[in-house]
Parts: sequence; structure tokens; C-alpha cells
Amino acid sequence: MADCNETLRELETFLDSELPDETRAAIQAHLGDCVDCLQAFDFYAELRVVISEKCRNEEIPPGLIARIELCFNEDFDGDSKIG
Repeated sequence: MADCNETLRELETFLDSELPDETRAAIQAHLGDCVDCLQAFDFYAELRVVISEKCRNEEIPPGLIARIELCFNEDFDGDSKIG
């Protein structure tokens, strides 16, 4: 059975439907019994909807995609290529 720490740690993965069936069922059961975790779940779910709508309706600022690509190509030696 999932506890609060596990449930909160897995909320993003849960919302993405990327958990094994057993883990997903345990978290669903926990959400049914825990008001605090259910409130956190509701917040994250609503936040994702707001971000999704905002991203769909707003123009991407010039240069943002290039800056994001730099982040993915950044070496893990701690040197940032974004200035």
C-alpha cells in the first residue's frame, strides 16, 4: 500500500499514466483514503491543465527553443552554456 511520501513522490508519474498497474492501484487507493494527498493530486492535475492551456495559447519567446536545446546538450561538468 502506498503511503503519503510515496504518493507525493509519484504524483507526476501517476498523472502521466506511467506507473505499473500495481503501483497505480495502490496510489489510487491511498488517494481515496487521504484527503491531504488528494488535495495535492488535485493541485498538480489543475496546474498541468493551466500550464498546458497557457503553452497552447502563448507564442514561444524568440530564442527559447535554442536555450532549451542548450540545456539538453550541456555537459554534466557543471559548466552552463546559457548566459
